[in-house]
Amino acid sequence: MRGADQEVARTASRRSGPRRWLRAARWLIAAGLHGRANATTLTIAEDLAARMDYTTGHVRYCLDEMVVRLGISRASIKRHIGYLRELGALAWVQHGTRANIRRLLGLRGYAATATVYAAVIPPVYDHAMGHRIVGTGYTARIVIDHRGRTAIPAQSRKPVDNPPVDNPAEPGCEPPSLTWLRKEGKVEVEGGCNYTPREGASQPKTRIPHQSSSINGRRRTAGDVEKAMKTVRLVRALVNWTQSVPLRRLEFVLRPWTDRGWDAFRVADELTGMCSGMRWKPKNPAAFIRARIAQETAHEEALAQAVAWEDSTAARNLRSLAALSGPVPEVETEPERTDEDRERARLYGWQEWEEVAAHLAEDPDDAIDLYGEAICKFAISQQARLERQGAWA
Repeated sequence: MRGADQEVARTASRRSGPRRWLRAARWLIAAGLHGRANATTLTIAEDLAARMDYTTGHVRYCLDEMVVRLGISRASIKRHIGYLRELGALAWVQHGTRANIRRLLGLRGYAATATVYAAVIPPVYDHAMGHRIVGTGYTARIVIDHRGRTAIPAQSRKPVDNPPVDNPAEPGCEPPSLTWLRKEGKVEVEGGCNYTPREGASQPKTRIPHQSSSINGRRRTAGDVEKAMKTVRLVRALVNWTQSVPLRRLEFVLRPWTDRGWDAFRVADELTGMCSGMRWKPKNPAAFIRARIAQETAHEEALAQAVAWEDSTAARNLRSLAALSGPVPEVETEPERTDEDRERARLYGWQEWEEVAAHLAEDPDDAIDLYGEAICKFAISQQARLERQGAWA
């Protein structure tokens, strides 16, 4: 696929999620459909799949980060990304431009608009796998026939009671079809179904616990919520595993951080650090973030209590000691040495070498810091000379 066929609007490939897309990419490379695609192409595909959004299959290019992360040159990554587009495994959703994305988000500063790719699977893969496809292009879907499956035992299948219909030619209903359309990224239902569930039916109905409606002792306003929404909108763009959470829900979960005045980049750093060094991504990002914030808050409170207890204990012990032994005398501390002190000491050190030698015998490191190595060596040589003269006499 070349030219405009590599765009989402014109591609002949269908959309996909990261797991099935990576499986298809491995097959396309191993089949030798592109003469230059190799193991490096597969490595880049695995990096893209690890960062893809599970709902849309979209992923940001992030060329500079891929160079650092994979240790592959920029030119090589560009070439192999082109091979994936030519195989029909990637399609452009958005071309990178110099337009300021931060201005569109209502933020200060400058950041260029990123290139965004979509995970797609070409028709050649579906033809080789024997898939039946409904529709064409990016919005095409797979047809799955469950009639040949043996995953559900026959004795465990329950009959379906179908109400009669007004059809004189066909008294009664046929059994419901076991053939259904499946969208990429949806949970597969065992046994099949010919009805499409509502979009939110598979989403867990978890309740967010109550949070305070005040910020620093004042009541939260609509302006505070709008400012936090702008911050969270940029956080979703920076941390890909949070993109499955609705914006309003994510803003509510991140309020303990946004109420402190944290910007989007600091929040993104904290979220990235939660999953650093791990290959897995949280299945329920909102619950995961809420649990980690609660854990860190409890740790901070326990640490503050421990510090307060230690301070109070130390103060109590000092008061007890003062009551038993009287006032504690103040210890005079020597002022910190300055460069002026060193310059003055080195100016007179050549004549007062005996004092330098005595200082060396008492504290060599401090003497070298004060007088320097040259004067210290001179003082040692002069002292050795006097000792030799005394021995000869």
